[in-house]
Amino acid sequence: MTPVVAALALGVGFAGGASATDVKSIAVLTPEQGTDYGWNQQAIDAGKAVAAKYGIKFVPAEGLGYGDVRPQLRELAGDGVSLMIAHASGYNQAAPEIAAETKVPVAIVDRPDANVPGLIADYTLSGHEGAYLAGVLAAKMTKTGALGIVTSGEPPSWNSQSAGFAEGAKSIKKDIKLIYAVIGPAAYSDAAGGRRVTESVIAAGADIIFGQGDGASFGMMEATETTKATNGGPVWFIDVIGDKTPIDKGHLLSSVVWNLVPVFSAMVDDLKAGTFGTKHYSIQVADDSCQLLHTKHIPDDVWKSVMAVRQDIIDGKVKLTPVFNAEDVRKLMSSVDIGTAQ
Repeated sequence: MTPVVAALALGVGFAGGASATDVKSIAVLTPEQGTDYGWNQQAIDAGKAVAAKYGIKFVPAEGLGYGDVRPQLRELAGDGVSLMIAHASGYNQAAPEIAAETKVPVAIVDRPDANVPGLIADYTLSGHEGAYLAGVLAAKMTKTGALGIVTSGEPPSWNSQSAGFAEGAKSIKKDIKLIYAVIGPAAYSDAAGGRRVTESVIAAGADIIFGQGDGASFGMMEATETTKATNGGPVWFIDVIGDKTPIDKGHLLSSVVWNLVPVFSAMVDDLKAGTFGTKHYSIQVADDSCQLLHTKHIPDDVWKSVMAVRQDIIDGKVKLTPVFNAEDVRKLMSSVDIGTAQ
């Protein structure tokens, strides 16, 4: 029996409902330092906020890389952590194994089918609603008629946002050019690759870049700051998950910001209630757990029109379905370049 199968088998013991847990501490494990204004920082900041909210201990485990984190998971479990939030798709095999071994609950991403009551909860989040708004914004502001989507890989979360962005842009201009480029299969921290690929997408005509990359996003943003569009005008950058306004040099148009506090809070509540691992978590524009960043670079009339679309999403007038499959995402694009960088 493999460790993951063992974890699923262990879940049988929780059938009919998990046991309530006295939550005394939570740990958040991230591959990079929580200073990236994005994936890693949002998780670390949310962990701190949730720990303060519930009066429990917060244990950050930052900069663990993308390799084997079993030793760190075992150490945290041995230290008595009540919940380990494994905040990287690369951790979603190891974390369930260690949960089965130590009986300490874990939260993982990008494995929606892996839930085990009382033990394993997936929180594959989709920012597709916010990305749709970003696509609407970009289509309204492009001067070249071409938009770029640059990603550091194709995990489900990135895919749903790429598709949402494409659909939002097409809702404004059906024939808009969408240039899609992937740095590599797991190039999340590849800033140099992010800059190189973004420059090539700009050279292909894009004057607005929708970038998804963790550490790679710094290279993407730098490319927009140092490269002119093919029409000689400026290039704008639309980020995801965090807010890079503190380091903006005049090219950060917006960001699809994720607020993970409600998500991590729900995990703690579910552990306390004995319902952990029995449901999936989500973010949405209706409660601003997913929202489009309003910067000074967006004209008032454009922002007003984008917010009208937001209201249509909330009211159900615009119905969106997340697209998680990479092949389906690529079908939405005008051109596709899948890199091989590691």
